[in-house]
Amino acid sequence: MRKINQIIVHCSATPEGKDFTVQQIDAWHRQRGFRCIGYHYVIYRDGSVHRGRPEDRVGAHCTGHNAHSIGVCYIGGCASDGKTPKDTRTDAQRAALVKLLRELKAKYTVAAIHGHRDFANKACPSFDATKEYAAL
Repeated sequence: MRKINQIIVHCSATPEGKDFTVQQIDAWHRQRGFRCIGYHYVIYRDGSVHRGRPEDRVGAHCTGHNAHSIGVCYIGGCASDGKTPKDTRTDAQRAALVKLLRELKAKYTVAAIHGHRDFANKACPSFDATKEYAAL
């Protein structure tokens, strides 16, 4: 089993109010040359949690951190223009993120929760995940 010491939260960088699926993200990532979707989990706007890449496989979501992390992505993260970073999490997504992150922390007890922006020059996930989830 991989040694996981980070859980990295992402957004799909898609416009608020629009639904996207694991299959669509998988297609986008394959177009970029990935083997398959880079995230391990995707949280839809309705709060449902969907599996992406299997947890036992190295993700493709955060350069330099993939080997020892789990990638979690919520649908959204941009204003309706599709460009301006914005925390677009629905109440259902907020609740699902906390539940999933708690489950992952129980499984990977030494893992710290971070936002993608902590490791890349990006706004992703459009909120301070490290601060918001520090108590989990």
